[in-house]
Amino acid sequence: MKQYNVAIAGVTGAVGQVFLSILQERDFPVKNLYALASSRSAGKKIMFKSEEFEVKELNEDSFKNVDIALFSAGAGRSKQYAPYAAQSGAVVIDNSSAFRMEDAVPLVVPEVNPGDIFKHEGIIANPNCSTIIMAVAIKPLYDISRIKRVVVSTYQAVSGAGAKAIAELESQTKDIICAGKKDVACSVFPVRIAFNVLPHIDVFLENGYTKEEMKMNDETKKIFNDSYIKVSATTVRVPVFTSHSEAISIETEEKITVDVAKNAISNANGVCLKDDIKKLVYPTPLDSSGKDDVFVGRIREDISCENGLCLWAVGDQLRKGAALNAIQIAELLIKNK
Repeated sequence: MKQYNVAIAGVTGAVGQVFLSILQERDFPVKNLYALASSRSAGKKIMFKSEEFEVKELNEDSFKNVDIALFSAGAGRSKQYAPYAAQSGAVVIDNSSAFRMEDAVPLVVPEVNPGDIFKHEGIIANPNCSTIIMAVAIKPLYDISRIKRVVVSTYQAVSGAGAKAIAELESQTKDIICAGKKDVACSVFPVRIAFNVLPHIDVFLENGYTKEEMKMNDETKKIFNDSYIKVSATTVRVPVFTSHSEAISIETEEKITVDVAKNAISNANGVCLKDDIKKLVYPTPLDSSGKDDVFVGRIREDISCENGLCLWAVGDQLRKGAALNAIQIAELLIKNK
């Protein structure tokens, strides 16, 4: 089997570490690994397949002889360095928001629009984590009848905001439970996240939605190549460490029964049906943490509209919502030469 030179930009971050573990788990044919990060992390050591690698500083010359460049270093660094990687001959798979809505850059969820991968001009974009989870969950239903409208509320884990957010939830929880503190330090989130729920992810826009919410709207249209699908999202941060949950209501052109929906989802790639309310079986963040599939349950008719369905979807945002989705794109690239 042919092997490939793979660079990971942002290797010391949360997604970068998951990149390493998934490449190893899936036995991706890595010939040489280039571990890249900011100057602050240069010189650190990382392990991959029992071998130690020194982290190098990400710069314009980092991509000579690189075949595939996996980026999770933030939108600013992606804009700065991804074009150099592409010019050097690498295919960039970028996890940031830098290129998602550019016409020349495919925005890909392999279970939804795999053919778009091969339209790239050197850069392929990974969608927002919440968009990926939703897209995988609703694609089997879209294939039965076009979806006209989606109303979604997300319940997003703190790890989606980075390592500092995880540390803040941990420290606040300890301060409240162990030290009995009423006032705790807040630096990542505007108010306390421990034992609380924040209906606010990313910045607010003039229309009253947040940037995160509008990403779900805009990206869904592009992924499904359907400019008419309507999406209204409310994104919420919850005191959970890993895995995002989503309450999704869809309206389809033609009626889809609950039984048909369950059958379609149970037979779809990348989805695990967990739905038996008589036995209180439904997916939770604990079910999906560390797993590749998007878990779906609570499927029922939406009693507020004629052709509506409601469902509950849960997915590990560091895996399927980020690193795994990117590596699946890379696997399709090498499979199709």
